[in-house]
Amino acid sequence: MNFDLYGFGPALAAGTLMTIKLALSALCLGLVLGLLGALAKTSPYKPLQWLGDTYSTIVRGIPELLWVLLIYFGTVNLMRSLADLLGMDSLELSPFAAGVIALGICFGAYATEVFRGAILAIPKGHREAGQALGLSKPRIFWRLILPQMWRIALPGLGNLFMILMKDTALVSVIGLEEIMRRSQIAVTSSKEPFTFFLVAAFIYLGLTIFAMIGLHFLEKRASRGFARSAA
Repeated sequence: MNFDLYGFGPALAAGTLMTIKLALSALCLGLVLGLLGALAKTSPYKPLQWLGDTYSTIVRGIPELLWVLLIYFGTVNLMRSLADLLGMDSLELSPFAAGVIALGICFGAYATEVFRGAILAIPKGHREAGQALGLSKPRIFWRLILPQMWRIALPGLGNLFMILMKDTALVSVIGLEEIMRRSQIAVTSSKEPFTFFLVAAFIYLGLTIFAMIGLHFLEKRASRGFARSAA
């Protein structure tokens, strides 16, 4: 193996940074969508329950790659119409934005079920205690439900983030220059597929290890008060 990577080392480093940006951006969007979906599915109102069920069912039933392609290519006509309306020459969705939206939507659908299970795992007596103290519903949610829900959901969300980190490779099909796209360019130029795909594999493995370490510290932090009370 050529240890200078045939001059493609900086390009792979830039692709790694793009992968991290894409994963974190999609994570933020997915957490918001997942929380909203879980609140809808656990709502006492039937229309909201139907909306949450529809979102999680449809999104989880379609492969992530198709969502990337549908969102990127499906918005072409919409963006053209919007550009005409605004009097602009051209307006298009960038590969990065399309990737964030597609992966965020997919992550949110799975996170919906994780958050829903965490909400249902919280004893009803905790809500009743909040009501007995005269707390409003928003305060009960933010002060009592959300911290416990976060602690219960964190392991499941961590696993989903590991999957999300690897799914960022799918965005290479629409031209985003993340790890896989940079590796493919390097392979085309150097004719060394094993070298660069092996390097890409080690990069993804390294990112996964760092994510696992971060998740470990988050779980310890989220469980501090509960650990003391259990002792």
